[in-house]
Amino acid sequence: MSDPNENVFGKLSYLVVDDFENFRISMRHMLRSCGADNVELVAHAKPAIEYCTYNHVDVVLCDYNLGKGKNGQHILEELRHKKLLKRSSLFLMVTSESSREMVMGAREYQPDAYLTKPINHAMLEKRLSSLISQRNALLPINREIDRENYPEAISLCNAALSRLPRYKTWLMKTLGELYFLLGDLSYAIKVYDEVLSQRELSWARVGRNKVLLANHRYDEAVESLRKLIKSHPDYMEAYDLLAEGLERQNRSGQAQNVLELATTRSPNALLRQKHLAELAEANQDMETATEAWRQTVRLGAHSIHHSPDHHIALAHALCDLSDGDTDEGSQALAHEAISVLASMERQFSESKTLELHSLVIQCRIQAGRGEVEKANSMLESISERLSEIHPLELEMGLDYAKTLYRLDNVREAKTLLARLHESYGEDPEAARKIESLLDEPVSFRMKIKARGLNREGIAAFESGALKEAEETFSKALEIIPDHPALNLNLIQVLIKQHEDTGSIDKLTDRCQQHISRLDDLPEQHGQYRRYLALQRKLKALTL
Repeated sequence: MSDPNENVFGKLSYLVVDDFENFRISMRHMLRSCGADNVELVAHAKPAIEYCTYNHVDVVLCDYNLGKGKNGQHILEELRHKKLLKRSSLFLMVTSESSREMVMGAREYQPDAYLTKPINHAMLEKRLSSLISQRNALLPINREIDRENYPEAISLCNAALSRLPRYKTWLMKTLGELYFLLGDLSYAIKVYDEVLSQRELSWARVGRNKVLLANHRYDEAVESLRKLIKSHPDYMEAYDLLAEGLERQNRSGQAQNVLELATTRSPNALLRQKHLAELAEANQDMETATEAWRQTVRLGAHSIHHSPDHHIALAHALCDLSDGDTDEGSQALAHEAISVLASMERQFSESKTLELHSLVIQCRIQAGRGEVEKANSMLESISERLSEIHPLELEMGLDYAKTLYRLDNVREAKTLLARLHESYGEDPEAARKIESLLDEPVSFRMKIKARGLNREGIAAFESGALKEAEETFSKALEIIPDHPALNLNLIQVLIKQHEDTGSIDKLTDRCQQHISRLDDLPEQHGQYRRYLALQRKLKALTL
């Protein structure tokens, strides 16, 4: 009589990925002795991904360390991202390494199991038999999920709860996810509440909090996620959800702190590093943003998420930090920015547009280093080449405008931004970026200084210290003379002084000077209605 496992193993296809030939051959021998017939062996990531692209694979046994290039985590990440593995396929991470960094990084992409080297026949057969039995029992459900037939998958899950009690945890977790995918949040939360009423499980708590966030119950979700992280500090998905909840509460500083903590615990998650970089930039914390962009670029070297945008973002951050200073540290940052752009050009050499975008940023970096003559020479060549591109891509156009401002070509910069607004102004995010550059066409350091003065001026105005407010807004306008909000803030202070004292001495001239700076303010600008209102008020005062 044949071994019952033989038929189970024999019906499946296997892929073994390991850079040591002896181990690959040994694994094939053990699998065949279990009854497997269809076993493919590859040494590295590229042939592994290619094989999965053109062949259905039921079981992948992949070593974590594969020498230079992609590792097992990168393979799993790419297979999941490209949907090259069906839900019923099994991915087993094989490793002799047990470092925290490796385990945390690999866990982010949820392999079905880990196998620790050395592996013997008995261990392999026992682990695989259990996984294959579960796979076969749940195959009808996973097939419907792969087909995105979620209602049928839900029906099968509910039917299986009484028939397959040993897989109840998997079935309940899948039910919660399916109800959430369908937008049936009330049923999703019932599933999670039922699980949690019997046992405190992290995945159920995370699922419930996803539902709470989707229902805009941010306070409840944030409090619950904080407790979950405190009791299970390695459950990384909870950090991402907590950051999301805090962002929705407009507590971006706290959200950044959460992601910083998460990246110290699991530093190899590229998308989390990218999110941290973007959040730190929004919070004007350029040192943290720069380091997070560095990590994003580093992790991207072998990742499916590798993108030239990450290099450009890092170059921007380094440029911002180095601009205007000629000390040794700033020069090192500027040099790093140029190196990052050169690396991007090598890795994405097929794109001429990227090469030109790189030159635009390099031109601004040279200006920031005090190499104005060199920057102006570069600008002539860039302008000629950009004149041939229609329409100009938004991000390159914004970078070009920044570079024009940096080299005191203010009129050209404003004309370019007006063109960009015509092309992209219907997109709210694009309009915001264009407007922001129109308002604050100065270096990062100057921008932060002006924003600080603006906050101080507003506080002084609200407390009734009008003279202090006037002086503070005036200082800010020395940095950014054409800033709409600052000009309008100062006009508002001057009008208030007139209302309090009754004096109109020099009011008209000063206010007119500031209101005239905004003659070309586009109607779409967020300050335009306020501009019109104050303009009307000024006319009424001077009649």
